[in-house]
Amino acid sequence: MIGRLNALLLLAVLGSGLALVHSAYQARRLFNAVDEAAAEGRRLETDRQRLESERRAQATNLRVDKVARERLSMSTITPALTRTVVMSRPASGAVQ
Repeated sequence: MIGRLNALLLLAVLGSGLALVHSAYQARRLFNAVDEAAAEGRRLETDRQRLESERRAQATNLRVDKVARERLSMSTITPALTRTVVMSRPASGAVQ
């Protein structure tokens, strides 16, 4: 009777020890996952700030003006380049 009780208690101690080891392993694994996710979040935030800075730099008036002149061959409007288009009115009673 005492032998069976000792065997049962031994199995209970071994089972709880294994459960403790398993839960400690799971806790370490989950902590590492949280730490990696936090590092990824910091990296993404840094990338977002860098991209936002680049977007602001690309949208400056000087940059837009430079791209318009170089890539699109646009130029500033001057009176010499301005053309006026006059549209005549159709005669009354004309079919449009």
